[in-house]
Parts: sequence; structure tokens; C-alpha cells
Amino acid sequence: MSVIDRVTGELSRLPGIGPKTALRLVHHLMKAPKEESRRLSRAVAELADKIRPCARCGNFSEHDLCDICSNPRRDASVLCVVEEAFEVGAIERTGQFRGLFHVLGGRLSPLDGIGPEELNVASLLERVRTAQGAVVEIIIATNASVEGEATAVYLEQLVRPLGVRVTRLARGIPVGSDLEYVDGTTIAEALAGRREM
Repeated sequence: MSVIDRVTGELSRLPGIGPKTALRLVHHLMKAPKEESRRLSRAVAELADKIRPCARCGNFSEHDLCDICSNPRRDASVLCVVEEAFEVGAIERTGQFRGLFHVLGGRLSPLDGIGPEELNVASLLERVRTAQGAVVEIIIATNASVEGEATAVYLEQLVRPLGVRVTRLARGIPVGSDLEYVDGTTIAEALAGRREM
């Protein structure tokens, strides 16, 4: 197998990158100055060598604790539970959340063989228990898929008996959309989650 085929194969294994896109990326790297390919190679190697899950929340970090967990100005009484580490960034970019995070590392999916044991559920429960009442709210921010909803319900059943308030991200109509183009499920969720003006 040629180097071009090997690199194309490796790139096409990445999410959202098919064989054609992978081949275009390989051709771009071959036409670019050699230093561009070397920089990319060094950056990927450094990523593999230096990045690891945060010991507390599961977010990716260069240190034992990520920047969020090690920040004393964060509100430790509120935990936002997300499926994947990249979702931490999505919430952080809003600038509206000042609490801490917990990354599950996926969502329940029995058909794919993913049960609670494959997720960071035990560490979430341990984190709440050892906080001795310091955690007062858990925001479940799983995706609105069937698996995400099942994961949210499962977590709620485990966490609520610990005396912690459990909330869910609101769902509804996206800003700038027209009602005629919004699906019925989204409209129903928006109606159920309506609030005073």
C-alpha cells in the first residue's frame, strides 16, 4: 500500500471525512510546502502525547485538571453533564454558564453495546456524593436524540435520590426560523417549555 493510500485511509476514518475529501486533503498536503505537512504531523503527535481526560470531569486537558475544573471562580454547585468533550466548548462559547462540567464520553445505546459501564456515570455519582451537598443542581445537556433522551432519563433516576436538583436544557424553536418550517416535535417542546414574558 502506498503512502498516499495509507494517509488517505487514515484521514477517511475521521468523522465527517469521506474517501474523496481525504484524498483532496492528501493532495493539498502534497502540493503545499513540506513544512506545512511537517507542522501538521508534529501537532497531531503532540496531541496524542500530551492531551488526556481531566481527572475530575473528563474534558480534554494537557494537565491532570482542565482549565475549567482548576478555575476557583467557577460555580462548583452546578454541574452540566454533556455527552462529549467538544460540547463543553459549545456551551462555554455562550459565555452564560459559570458552573462546572462532567463529560459522559457518549450516550446510552444498547444496540451499539454502550451501557452505563461504558460511560462516566459512576464517576458522576461519586463526584456528587463526595461533594457532600455542595452540588445543588445538575443540568443534563444530552442531545435530543432517542439515545440522548434515554441517557437523560437514566441519569435523572440515579441523581435525584441524592438530593440534587436535576434540570434539562430547554428545547424549542431556533432563533430566526419560521414556524411553518419547524417540525411538530420541536413546536410541541417549545409549547411545553414556554415561559412568562
